[in-house]
Amino acid sequence: MIKRMTLDDYDELFAMWRSTPNMGLRSLDDSKEGISCFLKRNPNTNFVAYEDGKIVGAILSGHDGRRGYIYHTVVLPEYRGQGIASGLVDAVVEALQEEGITRVCLNVMETNEPGKKFWVSKGWEKKDFLEFYSKAITKKENLPLFKV
Repeated sequence: MIKRMTLDDYDELFAMWRSTPNMGLRSLDDSKEGISCFLKRNPNTNFVAYEDGKIVGAILSGHDGRRGYIYHTVVLPEYRGQGIASGLVDAVVEALQEEGITRVCLNVMETNEPGKKFWVSKGWEKKDFLEFYSKAITKKENLPLFKV
């Protein structure tokens, strides 16, 4: 069963993220407060998959009004190969289309071979002509007390 993600899913979801290799987590962005802000900004584009009463997969996604972005797509290893990730991606694409978004982007950790294979198998294109740049702009006094 796939449903929209809510903040009530956070604790179980965060534990799954932390136990998943190649998951790029940041203490501020992926804190409960950070995810709460993200879900308020993007209430219709984030999903969790439940099986037997527990979260077995999730996808975090949002948009800036022009482009959609997918973050933190994960399915527990014992549930992979059952179409759960595909269902989550389909739910995100449909939700983004409903909000008028026509292009979706994502990043995959360089070391995440299974993730890269998954996205290519679903028709996503690697853009070799792009380089990714990032800069943290958070003031130190605003950082949470825990590290991810």
